[in-house]
Amino acid sequence: MKSIALIHTVESVAVSFGKTLKKILNEEVKIHNIWDDFLANNPNEIGEFTIDNRNRLFNDIKSAEMTGADVIVVTCSTLTPVVKMIRPFIKVPLIAIDDAMGEKAVLYGEKILVLATAESTIIPTKDKLAEEATKNNIKIKVDELVCAPAFQALKTMEMNKHDNLIKKMVQNVSGYDCIVLAQASMAHLESDISKICGCPVLSSPKLCMEQVKKILYK
Repeated sequence: MKSIALIHTVESVAVSFGKTLKKILNEEVKIHNIWDDFLANNPNEIGEFTIDNRNRLFNDIKSAEMTGADVIVVTCSTLTPVVKMIRPFIKVPLIAIDDAMGEKAVLYGEKILVLATAESTIIPTKDKLAEEATKNNIKIKVDELVCAPAFQALKTMEMNKHDNLIKKMVQNVSGYDCIVLAQASMAHLESDISKICGCPVLSSPKLCMEQVKKILYK
């Protein structure tokens, strides 16, 4: 039986990601979860991802590796740049949740908007998009929009408040070729935001899960 280790920083993602992944794989798999909310909360509070936080994530990933997992997935976009640093030291495939989303987003057009509730996800997401654009020799212009009150609602699991704040924030957004949702916790709003803004909206979980499926059954 295949085994997958998931590292989460947000409770709502920790609750739903594994269940949805099992449905997409459509096969019995073992899933091990590590939830470390400090790695999302602390960088957002202090404005940087410290060396101690890098070491903390490294330890989380090594713990996941020791479960015997066939693949490890880090489900928080804030951690993506550090995942890239750690990848050479891990024996099994290590996926950042927005890897596949970044690859796809730059193909829609030049103007991209990144939506987030946590400020700490903006730079990693924009850097990922820039990296993918360079790979494809594409020029992009990336704007950002952050709804900090929604992040506070997310931390207390007030999801209706979280959703309404985000939908209100994007009411006047238009003119983009693609909108990227910088956090997996926003994925359930993909369709609503697309209708409001009149353009394609990408979220990371489903694309990441398809990537996991390819790696496990290639």
